[in-house]
Amino acid sequence: MRDLQSERDHRRLEIDRVGVKGLRYPITVLDRAHREQPTVASINLFISLPHHFRGTHMSRFVEILNEYRWRIHVARVREILGKMKERIPALAAHVEISFPYFVEKEAPVSGERSVMGYECHLLATLDAQNSYDLRIGVEVPITSVCPCSKEISDRGAHGQRGVVRAFVRFNRMVWLEELIEAAESCGSSRIYPLLKREDEKFVTEEAYDHPVFVEDVVREMALVLQADERITWFSVEVETQESIHQHNAYASIVRERRAGEWIAPDGSF
Repeated sequence: MRDLQSERDHRRLEIDRVGVKGLRYPITVLDRAHREQPTVASINLFISLPHHFRGTHMSRFVEILNEYRWRIHVARVREILGKMKERIPALAAHVEISFPYFVEKEAPVSGERSVMGYECHLLATLDAQNSYDLRIGVEVPITSVCPCSKEISDRGAHGQRGVVRAFVRFNRMVWLEELIEAAESCGSSRIYPLLKREDEKFVTEEAYDHPVFVEDVVREMALVLQADERITWFSVEVETQESIHQHNAYASIVRERRAGEWIAPDGSF
């Protein structure tokens, strides 16, 4: 049959990313407590297409993924990208994997155990020079109490749910649990899937005793990541759903370690 995708294209425009999005697929991720954890991911696979190819063979993305089935985890991502570059004419290969990850948590007073899910991410690229770039990320819910509200109010203070989104590059293994624990420590109080009345009293009072602005949360998370010698780059975003405002509050910090110093994208410290 005629292979239309492989026909020569004369528009002389490389395509930055072309491929498939939203593949639902079973994967296995590394679990600090139980070695491995099976989950179901949403996977995007892309290549950078040379200008002289009209198109790419979409079925090959799925074929390559199918070869790994339940054996997809961080240790094999570079291998998957290499096969994409080899079998599909490509300048570079990219993968984006998002998945729910579950951690057992213990309520602070009652000790009741339950599992809590977090949205986690793995982003990787193998470029034209076969340079490999890998980032892992987490989205962690937090509680925050407004310091200003507490300061000016005679009774109580307004609080809100928020989320910390953190992505890192690293030179040695960083566990998802470590990023989750770091993010949770930066809010007014941790969030738990199961609370008895004595637990609810504890987290409410803990949050009131530790009010934080969105700026406080993003700075504290950045300091935790900067203190970790394994981390070479990070991006942190914090967004809170304000309970007494129509808008959300937002803050972000991106830093890269160069020659032992943390540099902002614009070159400032």
